[in-house]
Amino acid sequence: MKTYKSSLRLLAVALAFMLVTAAAAAPKLTFKFTTIDVKGASQTQIFGIANSGATVGDYIDSSGVTHGLLQVGKKTTNIDNPNATSGTFCYNMNSSGAIVGYYLGSSGAPQGFLYKKGKFTNVGPSGNGSYALGINTKGDITGFYLDSSSVEHGFVLKGKKYTTLDVPGATASGAWGINAKGLISMFWIDSAGVYEGAIYNGKKYTTIDVPGASQSIPHSINSAGDVAFSWLDSSSIYHGALLKGGKYYKFDDPKASNYTRPAGINDHNTIVGFFEATAGVNQGFKATY
Repeated sequence: MKTYKSSLRLLAVALAFMLVTAAAAAPKLTFKFTTIDVKGASQTQIFGIANSGATVGDYIDSSGVTHGLLQVGKKTTNIDNPNATSGTFCYNMNSSGAIVGYYLGSSGAPQGFLYKKGKFTNVGPSGNGSYALGINTKGDITGFYLDSSSVEHGFVLKGKKYTTLDVPGATASGAWGINAKGLISMFWIDSAGVYEGAIYNGKKYTTIDVPGASQSIPHSINSAGDVAFSWLDSSSIYHGALLKGGKYYKFDDPKASNYTRPAGINDHNTIVGFFEATAGVNQGFKATY
């Protein structure tokens, strides 16, 4: 039986993510990268970007404490849930400034949250833990939770109503992003233990996987339906990909020494995420396309 620790592994792979015919030329798109760091931090990870350009994520300070962060221009503000004992992690932000993420409390179990107008509210169906990963302009929230048997399920919260989202045939499901039209980007694990992606339109799940990837993890989705991906190659190295107009564009931060992990996307052709700069040290990035 899985525990909340297994869900951390699910999120880590989901985040925290080739052998197509060589003859098929990959489509071209130019990405311009900017590094995002918090001054004095040992690590910085960026997960979400609002249409205003404000970014959210987390960083580790010089004392080894993990803080949620909001960065507007050059100003960084800590977003620390008062109930957190082992860190606060921010994942997305909408145009109204509402932030979602999760924190680790005294029990060690993850707890999703909404941070709005200076107030924290717990988010997630009852069970053994939850993660809030996406929020749209209407305030609808997506994420995943562990049920009483510690099985992972995606969810969407609209108003006060939770709806469970399970991709057919999945052994575990998670909902990451939700756009203004209500389209939801999801990651799920198939019967072989492989991560795959899907888009849910409220009625139907459509599989979306990066061509040639051994595993595909969709993250945020913008109003145009563009999706930011992490994907694993045959050597189990993470790379980035963008699904735009039905085509997949692969990319890596040029400063990455190892992996590149995109996560957030907004309506102004900007993707954010993080990359491994040196062994064991992550830095955030912003890429315009």
